[in-house]
Amino acid sequence: MKTSLLVLIIVGFLAVANVATAAEVNIGVVDVSKLLEESPQAENLRKKLESEFQRRSQDLLDQQKQLKKLSDKLARDGAVMSESEQNRLEQDIRARRRQLKSASDEFREDLNLRRNEESQKLRRQLTEVIHQLGKDENIDLILDNAVYASGRVNLTEKVLTRLRAQAR
Repeated sequence: MKTSLLVLIIVGFLAVANVATAAEVNIGVVDVSKLLEESPQAENLRKKLESEFQRRSQDLLDQQKQLKKLSDKLARDGAVMSESEQNRLEQDIRARRRQLKSASDEFREDLNLRRNEESQKLRRQLTEVIHQLGKDENIDLILDNAVYASGRVNLTEKVLTRLRAQAR
């Protein structure tokens, strides 16, 4: 659907360009996925999220280690434990497992929400830089992620250069 719309827009734009007698149409292409991977802003985003969620991630790892220790203890010493002691340990393991699953789900959900929020901010920033580049270089149409684009119309490196300059 998106590709069909894109092709339709291009065809329409080219038809208008053919009708215009002396008008030259400047088209550019930007690989947004490359920008989202390689821009310093994207790297800063990854580092920011990592530091923001590092403590909670470490807490989850610690809980997993504790759960493993208890499970190993039950497997190792279960035969020599009293039945009530063994039942208590099994209940403790089940409760900790449920708590860990709940905490992991909450962590994953919170991380995804924050990642989406920050990604939207980054996409807005990319859009602003792309718009400004289009205005500065008098480009009539900038497309996102074309199947093929020659170096003459590929603006990705120019946008990346501007993003790097902004990051300084």
